[in-house]
Order: sequence, then C-alpha cells, then structure tokens
Amino acid sequence: MLLSPFIQGFGVSAGLIIAIGAQNAHVLTLGIKRHYPLSVALVCSLCDALLIIAGVIGMGMLLDQFPEFKVLATLGGALFLFIYGIKAIRSAMLPKHLSLDKKTLNPSFALVMTSTLMVTLLNPHVYLDTMVLIGTIAGQYSGIEKAIFATGAVLASFGWFFSLSWGATKLRPFFQSTRAWQMLDLFVAFTMLTLSILLALSVL
Repeated sequence: MLLSPFIQGFGVSAGLIIAIGAQNAHVLTLGIKRHYPLSVALVCSLCDALLIIAGVIGMGMLLDQFPEFKVLATLGGALFLFIYGIKAIRSAMLPKHLSLDKKTLNPSFALVMTSTLMVTLLNPHVYLDTMVLIGTIAGQYSGIEKAIFATGAVLASFGWFFSLSWGATKLRPFFQSTRAWQMLDLFVAFTMLTLSILLALSVL
C-alpha cells in the first residue's frame, strides 16, 4: 500500500516539472554552456524539495486563503519573464556573445546561482505547482503515507533536473554553431514571453 503514494507523488511532480517553462529553459541553456550545470541542477532540486515539503505540510492551503498575494506574485513573475525574454531576443541578435570558446564570457559562479534562484523563486508557477497543487493532492494522505508521497515528489524533481543538465551537456557539439545558439535563444525568448503574457492575462 505504501508504494501507491510514492508512485502518485513521483508521477504528479514529474508531470508538473517536465513541462517546458522558464526554469527548464534556464537549466537547459546553462547545461549546454557548461556553466556549473550540476550546481544549477542541485539548486533547482533543493528549491523544489523545500517548496514541496512546505506544500505537503499545509502551506498550499494557506496560500489559497490569500489571493491578493498570489495576484501580486503572478504579476511580478510575468514582468520578470518578460524581461528575460527580451534579453534572450537581444542575445540572438548578437552572435559574438554566442561562442562557447570565449572563456572571458563565462559568468561567475555567484552570478549563475543568483540567476538560477531568480528564475526559480520569482516564477509563480513554481509555487502553484509545488505548494498548491502538490500540497493539495498530498492532503488525501496522512502520517507515513504523506511522507512517502512527498518523497516520491522530491525524487522526481531531483531526477529531472540532473537528467536535464546532464543531457544538455551532451548537446554541446551541436551548439558550436552560431545558428544553433540563435535558435535556442529564440526558443527561450518565445517560451518566456508566452509564459509572461499568459501569467498576466490570468489575473486581468
């Protein structure tokens, strides 16, 4: 019987995380560039784990009681994603910034970690998925079963982000060309701007 909550937790978490979004696009880009991919995966996984645990112990229900906070967070996230999307468009228009061989263009560890935290924690979907949706579904369990559900959800997050970072590094040879980088930048821009518009419309 204990396997069922684990499978449900793992499946629900995987289904929410795997959908292409701002966080995944960020992890994919840094993985291809080899900008501390394992550290990026760890930060994303730990943030997800903390939010999932918070949701499972009841924070999801608390957020639902304060819709004004959710509106404010959604608009702030929409603005952040819009700015990120514009920056991706500018990057696609500047081929000289797309070379993998120019070590002087590599960002510092602190900058990469800061940007990863911003993409993760300023994205309202992260809170809605982990704290509200997963937290609500976990409400059907109690005691040890709830803990097992949370464990499955957390392991899905770790598995996905480390797999995404590792897989992205294998695509590095393909991205030796400027055109490939431009295509990725445009894809990231489209993803960010689309999410930004959808988020803004959801509260208007």
